[in-house]
Amino acid sequence: MNAPARPNPPPAGGTPPRFTQGSTMRHVIEMTVTGAIGLMAIFVVDFLSLFYISRLGNTELTAGVGYAVTVLYLAVSANIGSMIAGIALVSRAIGAGNRALARQRAASAVAFACLFGAAVSILLLALLPFILDKLGASGVPKDVASRFLWITLPANILMSAGMMLSGFLRAVGDPRRAMQVTLFGGIVTAAMDPLLIFGAGLGTDGAAIATVISRVVFTAVGLSSVVRVHKLLQWPRWHDMKQDAKAFFDIAVPAILTNVATPVGGLFFMRILAPFGAEAIAANAILDRLVPLAFGALFALSGAIGPILGQNLGAGLYDRLRQAMRDAFIFGGLYALAAWAILIVLRHQITALFSVGGATAEYVAFFCLVGGMAWVFIGFVLIANAAFNNLGFPLYSTAFNWGRATLGTVPLAWLGASMAGVQGAIVGLIVGSLVFGIAAVWVVFRAIGEVEVRVKLKAAAGQAPA
Repeated sequence: MNAPARPNPPPAGGTPPRFTQGSTMRHVIEMTVTGAIGLMAIFVVDFLSLFYISRLGNTELTAGVGYAVTVLYLAVSANIGSMIAGIALVSRAIGAGNRALARQRAASAVAFACLFGAAVSILLLALLPFILDKLGASGVPKDVASRFLWITLPANILMSAGMMLSGFLRAVGDPRRAMQVTLFGGIVTAAMDPLLIFGAGLGTDGAAIATVISRVVFTAVGLSSVVRVHKLLQWPRWHDMKQDAKAFFDIAVPAILTNVATPVGGLFFMRILAPFGAEAIAANAILDRLVPLAFGALFALSGAIGPILGQNLGAGLYDRLRQAMRDAFIFGGLYALAAWAILIVLRHQITALFSVGGATAEYVAFFCLVGGMAWVFIGFVLIANAAFNNLGFPLYSTAFNWGRATLGTVPLAWLGASMAGVQGAIVGLIVGSLVFGIAAVWVVFRAIGEVEVRVKLKAAAGQAPA
């Protein structure tokens, strides 16, 4: 029998990295729950923002914010790609016991994230009229979306920095403080939204301003924890940035392409819905806020598994990689099924909450009844993508997300829409997600096997693992 790969030794005089010890399921659950609390704070606030706007009694305002959120998701998805690279590099350095390298890589990663976040904002603002036109926005919804984005997109640099700082806290094994970063930002928005939307009479502009304020708080809390508590950040140095650039962008570029695929798929789906009128767009806007609230733990889980894999990969504990993935798929699948069941039970109460009726209520209720099935398998794709990015297969995650966003969305949703309207489009989306979710689970375990074989071959040749 082949002997298992020997783990790297812990840092001299120190304790082993946290995720290299103990139950992988316990780590998965703890990281997911703390991450979910922070994310839920944001999702609940987003949900409430749209709820407040819906109470203004104008479907066109709700549709306008729906268009804006779809574009904002492009920027946030690009930020997530940068964060994935930062987490992977910092967690590997921590797992290998090299704290100085972790500080250097953290400084370079946050600098790269800020530069890229600013560039994305500038690009989206420059292309905004074109993007909104392609989405099918016109009249009042287009004007509302444009104003909302001109207020919020310039703050994307703060969002990119805050997300990276939150990622560092997860990489070092401090999920509680990582949770606080998003939690405090969400609390501030929850307080500011009704004050600005109703109290100041700013309507949708008030919701946008509240978003900017929350991003300031988001970044400030993250910076305090990373610098003051963990001392994991130094001032970025040009020499270090040049040294770290290849390792960072080898992960970041495929990860950014991977994450941008999801909002691009959303753009395609919204374009398919546009001919069905403002009612369909308003329903999609509600679902864009409802889905993260219902299935937010899946996003948290995809972020939770990265640091766990990164530390064990850096420590050379390859037997724990496969177990961590099994635990993640089991936990994610059970959670998605439970969330789907809740949506089915509460589907009519949800439409009543938003005071919508007619076709909009019908579309939202139908998604609650059947759409949860898609998120069982989308969850599998999200978890597998996190593994691909941390195990050295970032192009796999790019292929799966773009495949799902294009082949798994456009032809099936278009065919469904042509046969059965909005409901048919939703069914097409489910079918595509099922195919790519099952394939992702199969491929990720093959990828782990490739890592194990690669390491054993290097060990037999007397080479250190990468």
